[in-house]
Amino acid sequence: MLDMALSSIGLFLRGKLFAEPAKAMTQLTIGIIATLLLFLIAIKIVGAPLWLGAAIAGFVGGALQPYLFKDLRYR
Repeated sequence: MLDMALSSIGLFLRGKLFAEPAKAMTQLTIGIIATLLLFLIAIKIVGAPLWLGAAIAGFVGGALQPYLFKDLRYR
């Protein structure tokens, strides 16, 4: 299992995991920006403590990734 994870990480870092690496990076960037915005909204507008804002943003951002990556093709 560890070898499979390390192999996938290596392929990802070399840009050979996805059939369309540019689309994968775009989707990843969208997820990162959405998570960052949720974090900033939680701490600035709502006034949540940092740990709670991070937990909420991390949960929602992590839940968003499968939706963003559903149409990506792997090699």
